[in-house]
Amino acid sequence: MKTKQHIAEKYFLTAILLLAGSKTIACEACKKQQPKVLQGIAHGPGPDNTWDYLIVAIMIAITLYVLIATIKCLVKPAEKDSQHIKNMILND
Repeated sequence: MKTKQHIAEKYFLTAILLLAGSKTIACEACKKQQPKVLQGIAHGPGPDNTWDYLIVAIMIAITLYVLIATIKCLVKPAEKDSQHIKNMILND
């Protein structure tokens, strides 16, 4: 009989192998439409103007900020009260 941990490990390894083996490759027609920086990465036409690059850069900055803030709050939370809901959950 398989344990829950064994099944979870199996799915985790499968996901890792699928993600490591997958590679997005653009077709030849799409490669010709993309700017030199993005050739071979994605399908479809490339960005129309510099505003597209600016929008993507802002979204990357926001995503990285949220990721860093989330990790910071998880690693070193500011709540010290023993009655805080976080401590009740962690102590169970």
